[in-house]
Amino acid sequence: MRVIILHSDVPPEAPPDDQDTLLQARAVERTLKHLGHDAACRIFHPDLDVLESMLERECPDIVFNLVETVWGRGIHAPVAAAMLSEAGVPFTGCGPGAIAACGDKVFAKRILLGAGLPTAEWSEPPAWRGIGDGRWIVKSVTEDASLGLDDEAVVCGREAAAARAQASAARYGGRWFAERYVEGREFNVALLERHGAAFALPIGEMLFEQWGEMRPRIIGYAAKWDEAAADYRDTTRVFDWRERDPKLNRMLEFIARECWLLFGLTGYARVDLRVDREGFPFILEVNPNPCLEPNAGFAAAGEQAGMSYDELITAILAAALRH
Repeated sequence: MRVIILHSDVPPEAPPDDQDTLLQARAVERTLKHLGHDAACRIFHPDLDVLESMLERECPDIVFNLVETVWGRGIHAPVAAAMLSEAGVPFTGCGPGAIAACGDKVFAKRILLGAGLPTAEWSEPPAWRGIGDGRWIVKSVTEDASLGLDDEAVVCGREAAAARAQASAARYGGRWFAERYVEGREFNVALLERHGAAFALPIGEMLFEQWGEMRPRIIGYAAKWDEAAADYRDTTRVFDWRERDPKLNRMLEFIARECWLLFGLTGYARVDLRVDREGFPFILEVNPNPCLEPNAGFAAAGEQAGMSYDELITAILAAALRH
């Protein structure tokens, strides 16, 4: 097939989380060519005339959609899927509605709450209602990649949450909210569409090795992107816990598949959860466009399921062609 890998416009000076988009695109392009497809990377421009001209020129059978930001912001990512849908060309991953709903974490939490699925309580400015004692984590409402997350993002009380949110908004822009910090274990459930249904790949647990006792267990920006940082080295993913706790594994799979149905996800996605010390799960976020870089968590989960990277990309293509 003729496959266009569509990705965000990433400038050379962009931070590593944005540069990762290019790494994904190149990896997918190499894999598709290895599989015998005619593949090429192209930059997404949020202009209908430009997109239609590119599609007419390239004549793709399918577009591999890796657009994570538009106009430099994750909140605009649904624009690419919406324009591809309007153009009538098959594309991988989720549709614009699912991307938009999941891309606003507070809106997604309201949907989860309404459906009776477990998610930690939260609060928003300016009222900051409901914030009491205990620890809270201040997050971006619309940006992913652990933007603005470090140890100081975990705070105590209303005043500290408001101050952290204000400082983060001043530094990074956008909206910020506070979520109850769940002390416990963290899991990532990678979901892959097979025959029209969500299949849960082996679930990875994130371990925080050599972490101080009082230090919050979070995947901060350094742990995710700074290869020279101790946090990067000391944050590891394991899969061997599942045999020791099959009941928890089944519960996490069930919750993740419920998220898939609730948000109308397609192709592939990831659900991130925390499980508290009493064993209760809480959905942190639903990611409709998880990283497909070969060394990232989704590919690692596929490998645990006996799938090569080639097979993973082939499955994502096959799912897109069914819609």
